[in-house]
Amino acid sequence: MRNGGSFLEWTAAFATTIDETAWMFLLILFEIETYILDDEPLSRVKSMLLHSVRVICYISLAHTLYAFGIYAADLQQVVVIDDVSNLCQLVDKNVSYALNFYYTVLDANNCKSLSAATQFFYIDPPNFLIVTDSAGLVIEKQLAWLDVIEVIAWFIILFTIETSIYLQDRGITTGPLTAFLKKAKLLFYTILWGAIFYWLYRGHWMYAWDEFLWIAGFAAIELNVVDWRKEINETDNPDQHRELKEEI
Repeated sequence: MRNGGSFLEWTAAFATTIDETAWMFLLILFEIETYILDDEPLSRVKSMLLHSVRVICYISLAHTLYAFGIYAADLQQVVVIDDVSNLCQLVDKNVSYALNFYYTVLDANNCKSLSAATQFFYIDPPNFLIVTDSAGLVIEKQLAWLDVIEVIAWFIILFTIETSIYLQDRGITTGPLTAFLKKAKLLFYTILWGAIFYWLYRGHWMYAWDEFLWIAGFAAIELNVVDWRKEINETDNPDQHRELKEEI
């Protein structure tokens, strides 16, 4: 971004910061809705405020999917560095060598030890500041698509939680749709656990720990929803409950 860039390019450069901020606000909103306000009607102003914050958060998360998706797609169009068969030939190009999310500025002291490959790629056109070899490119692509898969999985989990809250607001706690939502959440939480194991496999302990903490945070939300469902089942009028289920 040293030579400028569009608004979306700048936001993409800070995609992780935007993403984490949006997730934090969503987590707080879900906690408010499922624990603090589950039995209390909201005023119109407060309800509009919560929904406005939620919309902003979802736009931010959609931006994350855009940014990660663009990067994953860009990795399919890397540029082969012609007439270069040794990293040391790039020492004077002010570039960094990338491998498994680690970036090392090339110099005369480390160029021989970083890679023994004979073919290299620029993975950040048009800047041409980051290079890698074939093995590094494979890992870079896997990690990029893992980011995309994680965002999609979380989006679907959010949809299931939002739908569950919507249904329970109307006293609906059982039925085919609620059963489907439970199975969908289980599937995509399993995918996220798979992501954790992949991060561990690649040696990124902090990313694995980060994923685990977010799963734990939303597990707390799920427990709130379960407790809320129990309260509804224990206090609802059976006839009214049956009518609401028939509507859905």
